[in-house]
Amino acid sequence: MSQEILIVDDEPNIVLSLEFLMKQAGFQVRTAEDGERALAAIEERLPDLVLLDVMMPKKNGHEVCREIRQRPEWAHLPVIMLTAKGRDVEREKGLAMGADDYITKPFSTQEVVDKVKEVLGGGA
Repeated sequence: MSQEILIVDDEPNIVLSLEFLMKQAGFQVRTAEDGERALAAIEERLPDLVLLDVMMPKKNGHEVCREIRQRPEWAHLPVIMLTAKGRDVEREKGLAMGADDYITKPFSTQEVVDKVKEVLGGGA
């Protein structure tokens, strides 16, 4: 059975491109367009990894990541943060919240696939 990625981003074009990339790489994909829906999707079925945008409505990526890390049954869930803010301080904040890695937008498609496979331990 292939691994499942939850893509959380409020920009439809980014969701579409990430969804296409992850499916091409052999992953199953679910999506959520804001932080509240992301948490509901995780509650419904635990994915193998979350690609999580930082700047979103309702709950931002930092809040979602913090909630994931506070729940013992989710604490092991790998989270890769996506952000348009490439400053080191943003990266440090994401990692401090418990993110496993950080990708700055705009990103290369191969970079995202490689990073997901790396965090998951080698691939789909």
